[in-house]
Amino acid sequence: MMKQKLSLYFVMGSVDCTKDPLAVLDEAIEGGITMFQFREKGKGALIGVEKYRLAEKLFERCLAHNIPFIVNDDVDLALTLQADGVHVGQEDEAAERVRDRIGDRYLGVSVHNLNEVKQALSARADYVGLGPIFPTVSKEDAKQACGLAMIKHIRAHEKHVPLVAIGGITHQTAKQVIEAGADGIAVISAICRAEQIREQTKQLYEMVMDAKQKGGS
Repeated sequence: MMKQKLSLYFVMGSVDCTKDPLAVLDEAIEGGITMFQFREKGKGALIGVEKYRLAEKLFERCLAHNIPFIVNDDVDLALTLQADGVHVGQEDEAAERVRDRIGDRYLGVSVHNLNEVKQALSARADYVGLGPIFPTVSKEDAKQACGLAMIKHIRAHEKHVPLVAIGGITHQTAKQVIEAGADGIAVISAICRAEQIREQTKQLYEMVMDAKQKGGS
């Protein structure tokens, strides 16, 4: 079930959008996203009440379409909203502590290598987000790209871990990522910066599902 939810995972905050974030999410939902992460970080990011209000409106849209709503690195916000889960990076609040705080809600952890995957699983993570696979412009603090080889390496040792790949993934590379062993792709700019969000999201979804059906994952 989690592996299906990860198929097309859209990550977004207000700073990623060139137009109204609510309109962007609406079009992405119509295009077929299977999971959503509210990631309000970076220069100009909303804080406090403004951040909460945007999160609430985005959550309502996901709720209406039965799309899991994950909050990036803000357990308090996730619990207040009663969101579906929380995603944390290696420099954020410790995954073990987050698991204790959120109970049985979804827990996702950003990883860059096999050792971090094992640590995430010991913290009872529901899925891992591996990346960046390719160089990316969406995250100011992005680490060096780990490439498709890291997906294969992790999959060889942890066959069953739900794994979503993130970082510089485009329409041109989505198929390769699934074929390497990822259960899905997580994208920011491939949707946020698309000229035709609905249509280009639909194309991404179809590419991923086609690759998964052909044995990628």
